[in-house]
Amino acid sequence: MEPSPKISPRISPHPSPLSPATTRGPSPPPAPKQEPQPDVELELPISPPSVEETLAARRAKRQAIMAKYAGLASSTASPSPGPSSAVEPPPRLPTVADAVSQPHSATETPFSPSTVRKAEKGSTGALYSYLHIEGAKIGAGKRESLSASPTPAIFSLAKDGEEEEQVKSGTHDDASEQISAADYDPNLDFREDEQKRARAVVDEPQDVEIIEEEEEEEVDDMFAVLTSERKKVKKVKKVQMATAPALITTNLDSAADSEGYYQIILGEQLDGGRYQVFSSLGKGMFANVVRARVLQGEGAEAGKEVAIKIVRCQESMHRAGLKEVQILNKLKQADPDDKKHVVRLERTFEHRGHLCLVFESLSMNLREVVKRFGKDVGLNMKAVRAYAHQLFLAMSLLRKCNIMHADIKPDNILVNEQKTVLKLCDLGSASDASENAITPYLVSRFYRAPEIILGYPYDPALDMWSIGCTLYELYTGKIMLPGHSNNHMLLLMMELKGRFNMKIIRKAQFGQTYFDELGAFLSVEQDRITKADVMKKVHITNPKRDLKARLMPPASAKLKDDEMKSLLAFIDLLDKCLVLDPAKRITPKEALSHPFIRG
Repeated sequence: MEPSPKISPRISPHPSPLSPATTRGPSPPPAPKQEPQPDVELELPISPPSVEETLAARRAKRQAIMAKYAGLASSTASPSPGPSSAVEPPPRLPTVADAVSQPHSATETPFSPSTVRKAEKGSTGALYSYLHIEGAKIGAGKRESLSASPTPAIFSLAKDGEEEEQVKSGTHDDASEQISAADYDPNLDFREDEQKRARAVVDEPQDVEIIEEEEEEEVDDMFAVLTSERKKVKKVKKVQMATAPALITTNLDSAADSEGYYQIILGEQLDGGRYQVFSSLGKGMFANVVRARVLQGEGAEAGKEVAIKIVRCQESMHRAGLKEVQILNKLKQADPDDKKHVVRLERTFEHRGHLCLVFESLSMNLREVVKRFGKDVGLNMKAVRAYAHQLFLAMSLLRKCNIMHADIKPDNILVNEQKTVLKLCDLGSASDASENAITPYLVSRFYRAPEIILGYPYDPALDMWSIGCTLYELYTGKIMLPGHSNNHMLLLMMELKGRFNMKIIRKAQFGQTYFDELGAFLSVEQDRITKADVMKKVHITNPKRDLKARLMPPASAKLKDDEMKSLLAFIDLLDKCLVLDPAKRITPKEALSHPFIRG
């Protein structure tokens, strides 16, 4: 087939013989007005390239990008069977119909790579019109800046070989004291803290009953007048009536085990046959979670997968579940377009004495992501940046609604199948910011802010501390502060950030427990010989190893300018998230404007 003649897309200033301007009037236009046409031909060499030439150049660039992504996919492939979802395929160009009709989700822009990926190949004219309307400038070096959002729609998760070596050699020279983030089970620490909480309740005098006993004074004088008033001595005996931990009564339902957990039966139908359970997703301290399929629903609902959180059949857990439902509905109303990365609660129902919460179905949590794509070395910096941006969006919503999550950690952050979108979940410990009763065991230990341990008045800033610990963990693959007790946690915090302000210590309810009157830290350590706990006074002024010392690669490692700039910005962001004084800690709004997030 012969190629069609090339037509310049530039509009000629001279009307053509067939234009409406020349056909108006009673007689045809005079011949001399057709003479400028050869001038148009002479202008062709300096006119813009034709549509076909432009498309051919873009195809060549697209093929080069595809080859580049193919190389990345082969280097970041997952060791597990099946294709890895760490790298998405390069996008295709959309049609005008797609641009007009396709709705955009919270994480997509009208011309983001994720939108382009969904589009089908259209005609040449429609494609040129779409590109012209959108004003998209696809050129070498600008391909990654198509999305207006600082969160890229496509990014790799695994670090390359050079980044792994930098992490191993630069950040983990104290690896013997560090704990792998991939292998950590926070439920074990949670149970241990619960036992400590119970022991503390028993040890602390809650109710003191004063018993007064009257005893007659012995009289040795045999001649004493019998009618005289005898002196009575009051002996006051204090009996400490310790209040035992509140017992939680379990509803002895046949579907619950001895601890109140629902005994899952695969294939069982819930809510009158609306859902059918087909897998178990795990068990937490407050509930177990199953994956189910919608059997009865309207339209597209039928066949959809959902996650159902089945709350333990215990009175206190049931109350906590109802409170979580209230908070989730409040957040949903404040985010109707689902742009703030908080998991969506679809509905609730009761099943055999258990409160059940139905959520959108997601893939795995961030601890599993680190275990699969970055065990002991962490994730790619671009992935950490994308996840950080989405986490701060979620925090901005919580701050707007005056809610504290109070248990942010990688286990409570879920991602979609493509690992590109995350959702903050598990708000079982969440509360209104005004509900800040002092409790030293709030939040999982490794992510616990210093004000909680010290008994200092806390607010939503405690979640920013937890996010800082989480981001460090995502980038390094290691726990930042692996303290085995609250006392040890404070010591590690000071080794990272320096000494506490004496004003905070004096105002903290447990300040005298951890510091003496001069500000020396009372460190509880185990004697190497007797294995007994001994108290030592430790004076800490400056950080022993700050974030920069932990995260910067050795001098021998040569980083590119943009990589060094990104790493320094990341360190600065973490430093602001991990300020010891909660009043000076960075806010979600400030974090979203930080250079590391904006890029």
